[in-house]
Amino acid sequence: MAFEFLSWGFNNDIVLKVILSVLLGGIVGLERQMKHKPAGFRTNILVALGATMFATAALSINSDSRILAGIVTGIGFIGAGSIIASHGHVKGLTTAASLWISAAIGLSIGINQYELAILGTIVAFIVLKFKIIDDKISSFGSNKKKIRK
Repeated sequence: MAFEFLSWGFNNDIVLKVILSVLLGGIVGLERQMKHKPAGFRTNILVALGATMFATAALSINSDSRILAGIVTGIGFIGAGSIIASHGHVKGLTTAASLWISAAIGLSIGINQYELAILGTIVAFIVLKFKIIDDKISSFGSNKKKIRK
């Protein structure tokens, strides 16, 4: 009885899209969660899944790109809420960008661009891991200033 829905005749393509959006959004979110960021594992999954659902729905009704543009705008609004500016420091930009890329991953899945979604996830994960390089660059700049003083 618990799995009665399996007999409903789900479209395999839709099932694939949902599973793929959860997995790929989760990969981006996992990196954010490991760094204790506010938009982590579950948030990125929900963003990717929501974007997939909207894009799939838009594609199924042969809609124009206004629905897709609305997703990008809406995610921009959510991302803006994660950015904090205080005393000359800005925090949350990478978190906002991770939400944006999760939405792009979901949109790509929703419009059947699976390769783009997978490649985008791999590249996003690698870029998010560049924090080590970013820290080295930042420390190099701060060491240079200390030497001048």
